[in-house]
Amino acid sequence: MVATGVVVGVGVSAGTAAADECYTWGRTLSQGTSGADVTQLQIRVAGWVTSGERLSYDGQYGARTAAAVKKFQSAYGLTADGVAGPATFAKIYSLQDADCTPVHFSYAELNKCNSDWSGGAVSAATAKANALKTMWKLEAMRHALGDVPITISSGFRSYACNNTVGGSSTSRHLYGDAADLTGSLSLCRLAQQARTHGFSEILGPGYPDHNDHTHLAFDPSPYWSAPTCGI
Repeated sequence: MVATGVVVGVGVSAGTAAADECYTWGRTLSQGTSGADVTQLQIRVAGWVTSGERLSYDGQYGARTAAAVKKFQSAYGLTADGVAGPATFAKIYSLQDADCTPVHFSYAELNKCNSDWSGGAVSAATAKANALKTMWKLEAMRHALGDVPITISSGFRSYACNNTVGGSSTSRHLYGDAADLTGSLSLCRLAQQARTHGFSEILGPGYPDHNDHTHLAFDPSPYWSAPTCGI
C-alpha cells in the first residue's frame, strides 16, 4: 500500500523497532518476506539502485530489494547486510516527517498546481502516491550528492495546469511522478546523478525546452536525453 497521508502501521511487539508517527515496521524484513510492510520499505529505498534500474513496489523482498537496502545502509553508515531491522528502520524514521514524506521534500513542493491533486491523468490518490515515491528517490539523490539542496520548479500538473505552461499532452507531470529540478548544482550534474536513483525518464540541457531545468520522471518506457550532459 502507498501512503496518501498518515499510514496505519502494523502492530509492534516487544523487541521491535520503535514506533514512528507516520508508519511503524513491526518485524525484521529480509529476502523471502512479503507484505504491505515490504512495499513501504521499497518506497523508501527505491532511490538506491544501480544505473538504469527501477525497483518494483510489489511487496516482495527479493534480491533487488535486498541490494537497494544494502546501498541505503551503506550510504548512512549502517551495517550493509541487506536485512531491514531496527537500525535500518530507525534511520528511515529519522528521515521522514509525520506525513511519510522525506524530511527535505514536501507535498507542497511536488504540487504547485492545486490543493487536491485532481484533474490529472490518474486519480488524485494515485497522483499523490506517485509524488511520494518521487520524493523518496529525490531524497536518495540529494544525499548521494552531498546533501546539497535541490529545488523543484514543477511537479504534479492537472491538465489545466499543464496546458497553461504548454506541457506535452503525454507529460508525466500529469501522473504526479515527475519533477523539474533547478538549484545550486549544475543541471547536468543532476541529470547524470539521476540515472542511479530509479528515474527512467531524464531530460535536460540539449533536449528541446530543457536548457533551464532537469526533468526527472518514472516512465514505463524509459527515455533519457540531455545531449549537453553526455546523456
